[in-house]
Amino acid sequence: MRGAVLTKTEPGEAADLTVEHFDVLIVGAGISGIDAAYHLQQNCPDKSFALLDRQTAFGGTWRLHKFPGIRSDSDLFTFGYKWKPWTGVPIATADEILKYLDEVIDEQDLRRHIRYRQHIESAAWSTDEARWTLAVLDLETEDRWQITCTFLWMCQGYYKQTGYVPDYPGADRFEGPVVHPQNWPDDLDHTGKNVVVIGSGATAATLIPAMAEETAHVTMLQRSPTFFYARPKIDELAEQLRTLDVPEEWTHEILRRKYLFESEAVTRRSFEEPEVLKAELIEGARTYLGDDFDVDTHFTPSYRPWRQRIALVPDGDLFQSIHDGKASVVTDEIETFVETGIKLKSGKTLEADIIVSATGFDLSVLGEIAFEIDGAPLKFEECWAHRGILFSGVPNLAWVFGYLRSSWTLRADLVSGFVCRLLNHMDEQGASIVTPGLREEDRDMPECPFVDPENFNAGYLMRSMHKMPKQGDRQPWIFSQDYFKEKDEIPAADLEDGTLVYR
Repeated sequence: MRGAVLTKTEPGEAADLTVEHFDVLIVGAGISGIDAAYHLQQNCPDKSFALLDRQTAFGGTWRLHKFPGIRSDSDLFTFGYKWKPWTGVPIATADEILKYLDEVIDEQDLRRHIRYRQHIESAAWSTDEARWTLAVLDLETEDRWQITCTFLWMCQGYYKQTGYVPDYPGADRFEGPVVHPQNWPDDLDHTGKNVVVIGSGATAATLIPAMAEETAHVTMLQRSPTFFYARPKIDELAEQLRTLDVPEEWTHEILRRKYLFESEAVTRRSFEEPEVLKAELIEGARTYLGDDFDVDTHFTPSYRPWRQRIALVPDGDLFQSIHDGKASVVTDEIETFVETGIKLKSGKTLEADIIVSATGFDLSVLGEIAFEIDGAPLKFEECWAHRGILFSGVPNLAWVFGYLRSSWTLRADLVSGFVCRLLNHMDEQGASIVTPGLREEDRDMPECPFVDPENFNAGYLMRSMHKMPKQGDRQPWIFSQDYFKEKDEIPAADLEDGTLVYR
């Protein structure tokens, strides 16, 4: 720790805290934090920095989640880094992603900058000192210490460590285990068991075919259908390029552009011809399930495509499990849990040995850290989002909040480029503080939610949008959630447009 000595404290004892300072502190050592560290080294080589993470090792989502079959829901040519070729299949397992990140950390000499099992309890900004002071708890040793930084870069992700579980009627009556995929028990044995998975999103689509190989039967219980996109697990173009010994850097870039083109086309069509796209996605399910299956009831959503996430099913594995009789889908609502399963409002009872509540997660706003600005608690919901990266009235802080339709890493990369350019601009200006603020002409802006519910209305967002900052109707106060706009807008953003106050 650059010579710092930690001081052990007993509960309730006043701490003699050792303070360590960095130019930039990155919160999180997942895919966003590692990307931020890479860009800092490349573009701001004179800046000192560290990464703090509360887990036992790097990886974020891919370290935390342990449920069967866990894999990416985005292709790795865009979910992986632009600057680090992905050499595997497009859809990767958690272990494959962790191996990739491990290589990155070694290749970029980042391991020495990362500190694990560090829980940030509070972050206080002082304008007089032009720095953040963070109170940190070491989860291994129970030592408390302080760390200060000039710039705070929040890369901690966007959901709480405990998954969202509704208040099920009669939940205490069920005699078997009820688990959430985000907190999967290491000792849970589902072999030969009847399993009910509540939910039909990306996690359920991953869990069900993985569990179906070993369970007696697994049932997907959904209140309403979700859009699924079945695509091949193997990319023929990638295989052809590798057969021809095309350099991996070239293959990676070619495949990256291909997947970006496809993503842009699907997103555009979801607005311009939603009914045509909807019919194609539903027909994709019918291709695997057969004409006799009730696709209208179980796989025909009421909303337009991409208003919620389209869940990927490699090689149609979810549909194949249903077609083979290893899994089934029930579209109904829960009346109550009973001793042996779930009683539905239709009167039917689903027998279960295990119930999996694949019901999503709760949004984590700025890592649930207690923030203060010059002694006053930060009211984040009152801030205006500056390109969805910086926030009005909050000095020297950036938050990575990625895309909901495109790969998260695409925006992490754009944010990294923006923050490094901002840090260098501050140095050129001789400024130690930058604070976003409204110009006079911005003060009549309508207050819009951080994510427009007409654009995207996933449950985890709608439950927590009141905690999030607001956006306006003009740049730089718009967070469009559109990579194909932002890839041009963010690198060209004017750092002297009057919305960034330097001192």
